[in-house]
Amino acid sequence: MQAPENVHDDLTLLTGVARAAGDIARPFWRAKARHWNKADGTGPVSEADLAVNTMLHDRLLSARPDHGWLSEESLDDPVRLSRDRVFIVDPIDGTRAFIDGQAAWSHSIAIAEHGRIIAGVVYLPVLDKIYAAALGRGATLNDAPIRANATTDPDGASMLASRPVLDAHNWQVPPGVTRHFRPSLAYRMCLVAEGRFDAMLALRRTWEWDIAAGALIVTEAGGTVSDRRGAPLLFNNPVPQTDGTLSAAPVLHPRLIERLL
Repeated sequence: MQAPENVHDDLTLLTGVARAAGDIARPFWRAKARHWNKADGTGPVSEADLAVNTMLHDRLLSARPDHGWLSEESLDDPVRLSRDRVFIVDPIDGTRAFIDGQAAWSHSIAIAEHGRIIAGVVYLPVLDKIYAAALGRGATLNDAPIRANATTDPDGASMLASRPVLDAHNWQVPPGVTRHFRPSLAYRMCLVAEGRFDAMLALRRTWEWDIAAGALIVTEAGGTVSDRRGAPLLFNNPVPQTDGTLSAAPVLHPRLIERLL
């Protein structure tokens, strides 16, 4: 697909606010930030999540006031459904890891235009890794181009997934993969884009803010992304969830889909 003319400016904007998000979050990390469970039962939130969310909302919508807004830490405003472009944001992806003092949490920030992601950034402040992609312009890690693997065989592939994903009841023929794990879904997708792993799979319904930026980074790195059934991902849905997600090397991807129940 042809990239919008101003997508470079969009990516510059997202990169700048991602680094600013890291500057806000890092002082809370391992400093016993206040945290609590959300009332809706969707998991924990910390004062760092909220501080980052406030900054991102203010800076991004000041720069692009005509855009809609979808964030894990904001009340959902249906006005976003009428906007051509929407920011899709996870202020801290991997909040449990953040609270526990682990390093592999990230900021995930994307722009969707009519359902497709046109710019996305995933930033891991502690590891100083910034993954970025703009539609039609490739994907990078710290400004260096990255490329997904060319692995073709599910047996022997490396996969990022939670332990229950590989339970036999999820598969027609369980693949002989080597399982690995990282707490941030966005980071898992970026690791596939980087070629460090062959695939990542989440079978549960997945929030758009967890995967929006990562989805573009994977595809711009030459990988393939879909829901768990193989359907293309579309974003800014009324209920902002997908039916799981699979990111993988392009030949490996359909072979994993064939084996899933």
